[in-house]
Amino acid sequence: MKHPVDVHVGKRIRHRRWMIGMTQQQLADKVGIKFQQIQKYETGMNRVSASRLWDIAEAMELPISFFFAGISEGVATEGDVRGDLLADKEALDLVRSFYAIPEAQRRRLLELAKVLSEAA
Repeated sequence: MKHPVDVHVGKRIRHRRWMIGMTQQQLADKVGIKFQQIQKYETGMNRVSASRLWDIAEAMELPISFFFAGISEGVATEGDVRGDLLADKEALDLVRSFYAIPEAQRRRLLELAKVLSEAA
């Protein structure tokens, strides 16, 4: 049975990897493991050791705390793991594309999105 913390950490690895446009193979090469192991970490099938998480954080230029952001204290069930908005590949593509737009245009696009959401 998967532990909810392992699932959460795996999702955070996958989300960050997608956000920076890194493949599982590229991450695996940086960390010195096979890409299949990255797959298992990302699904929560295999637990990430502290030293491996350290290596992954360094490879993606992140603090270790990134992987635990959004998790509630005393997690007992998968339902307690929060912040799953970016589990959707389409949402990640949207966020990545949004940040590729120059800042002034991003602000205008955000205002347009707010107006459209209020009208819906």
